[in-house]
Amino acid sequence: MLVLGIDPGTHWIGYGLVLLEQDRYRALDSGRIEVGTDIPFPNRLSVIYHAVADLLERTKPEVAAVEEVYVTSNAKTTLRLGHARGVILLAILERNVPVAEYAPREVKQAVVGNGAAGKRQVQWMMNQMLSLGSKEVFEDEADALAVALCHGLRVKSTIPKIAERS
Repeated sequence: MLVLGIDPGTHWIGYGLVLLEQDRYRALDSGRIEVGTDIPFPNRLSVIYHAVADLLERTKPEVAAVEEVYVTSNAKTTLRLGHARGVILLAILERNVPVAEYAPREVKQAVVGNGAAGKRQVQWMMNQMLSLGSKEVFEDEADALAVALCHGLRVKSTIPKIAERS
């Protein structure tokens, strides 16, 4: 299964393309899209939409896993993040790619074993689980890889196991 994980943002959008084969996981591509802060917010939404649309065309995932909005104490920030996430979901759905959504705590629980894990723990774990080596992984990029991996682990755990005969 080819999963594109996305960590939504209004300045940076993290993405990670993970190939899940049986018990192996491999990162095929990851990075972040710079949206820029020097343009009006409505124009940023257009940039986000088109950048994600281009990413989907380039990577051709079987499913997209998107992190849900993290509610902050700043209502304006949370709302803007919701707008960005909305155009990301629109770009995905217009290309008929199935979408899975995961709360940040669920992602951290799945990949680190602790729903309250910090960003550095997620970065370190993605490096370990996906054998990224010396590649510098940005926080939002690691979050996107973690969302993709979380989806793979969740789907795998719902597939019935076939008992082996002795």
